[in-house]
Amino acid sequence: MMKVCMKIEDFNAWYGQNHVVKDVNLEVYTNQITAIIGPSGCGKSTFIRCLNRLHELIPGARTKGRVFLDGEDIYGANVDAADLRRRVGMVFQKPNPFPTMSIFDNVAVGLRLHGIPSGTTVEEVVERCLKMVGLWKEVKDRLHVSGAGLSGGQQQRLCIARALAVEPEVLLMDEPCSALDPVSTLKIEELVKELKEKYTIVMVTHNMHQAARVADYTAFFLEGRLIEYGATADIFTNPKDRRTEEYITGRFG
Repeated sequence: MMKVCMKIEDFNAWYGQNHVVKDVNLEVYTNQITAIIGPSGCGKSTFIRCLNRLHELIPGARTKGRVFLDGEDIYGANVDAADLRRRVGMVFQKPNPFPTMSIFDNVAVGLRLHGIPSGTTVEEVVERCLKMVGLWKEVKDRLHVSGAGLSGGQQQRLCIARALAVEPEVLLMDEPCSALDPVSTLKIEELVKELKEKYTIVMVTHNMHQAARVADYTAFFLEGRLIEYGATADIFTNPKDRRTEEYITGRFG
């Protein structure tokens, strides 16, 4: 039996009057990669932004429903949103290293906000995280150069290292490869598969081949609703809903 890391119950989200996520119920399994697929505008990115309460930072945004992380409702009155965003990290579609910071400081910034794990140093954490994302050998001799000088693929791996430095439980990835070339995309995909040994990963992707390659579970969204969810192999080879089959086979979207 798979262990549930996050449980989403009757969840809805709005931008003003625009109802973009509708009555979603979903379980995210620990140390698995869950892909969120669906046509543009179907609520994928909004949905994962609700999983660490980034959605609420947008003026006019609101939500209804519950999201449990390790059994605790993240929308509960006693939950510290800043600490939640440490536990549930986010990697965005476009690499966004802090341009005025060095490579080293890009990784270390979260440690200075949330504290350094006991028994270690900032330097050790930065080196470990850069090694985890396969970037250490490429940057170890220029750690104090701006992260903005890296290639797009390197910048995205740097952003992943930054998210990992504060030891999250869950890593949310919003189309992390859409701005990258094929070689960089392959590196990110290989990295994601390695990271699931330690982290639970939820990844929005517009690329169905990518979902099929990397995800253990896949959720298909359409017009804000979760249409179908299950093991990726089942979703792609034996979908239960006609709309899922039509999307996967390219008949719409």
